[in-house]
Amino acid sequence: MSGFGKILKEWRSIRRMSQLDLALSAEVSARHVSFLETGRARASRDMALQLGAVLQMPLVVQNQLLLAAGLAPAFGGDGLRDQDRAPLEQAVTWMLERHAPFPAMAIDHHWVLKATNPPAAALLTGAGIELGDNLVDALVENETLRAGLVNLAEVEALTLLRLRSELAHLGKAPILERAIAQLQRRVRAHSHPVLQDIPAVIPTHYRFNGLDLKLFSTLTQFISTGDLAMSELRLEMMFPADDATKNLLMELF
Repeated sequence: MSGFGKILKEWRSIRRMSQLDLALSAEVSARHVSFLETGRARASRDMALQLGAVLQMPLVVQNQLLLAAGLAPAFGGDGLRDQDRAPLEQAVTWMLERHAPFPAMAIDHHWVLKATNPPAAALLTGAGIELGDNLVDALVENETLRAGLVNLAEVEALTLLRLRSELAHLGKAPILERAIAQLQRRVRAHSHPVLQDIPAVIPTHYRFNGLDLKLFSTLTQFISTGDLAMSELRLEMMFPADDATKNLLMELF
């Protein structure tokens, strides 16, 4: 089996698709899919991209698939011209800044903190978290953060659910797999079920440095970009879950 075939078969397995399922979705014959996996046929650029899209491969994996087929990568990062990336960077800056007085931050697909607005910076700095830190590692290891989370058990359980969902999309990610294992041990250690009678929203309740905040989050991401870094970026926009939090943030920022 060729390198291309191994990647294709692996991701077909990750997405739980048979060769026939993939063939029907990609509008090719199952025989052709079989030949591509065994190396009896060579994929064209269009075919490789089509299969990658059907299997919802992350852009970095689609590049690997193309390289395995002897083709040039389709998705770039450092090679993009400044004027091509500028609108994306401006959009990130605009969304973060305009979200004040409420916290907002940008993280990558490994939960590494990439950017914040002033309210988020103040909140995270109070817990000893800086740009470049991994937020899942902080949740597991940062005692200042853990002590400041009033509903820590709920936050751990919800983060575990989110990580599992993200891993299902990414297919495989050793960093997330390690984080899931760490959180699973902590969630299992709770003596009672954490998530029962789930309400419309479960806020994260922060209490440190004299602040008492209840916040819930929404996520935003780019869905039509060929930039690897931007495709992996998540913007987490926090909103107040009660009037006390809203009034305090509006007063401070």
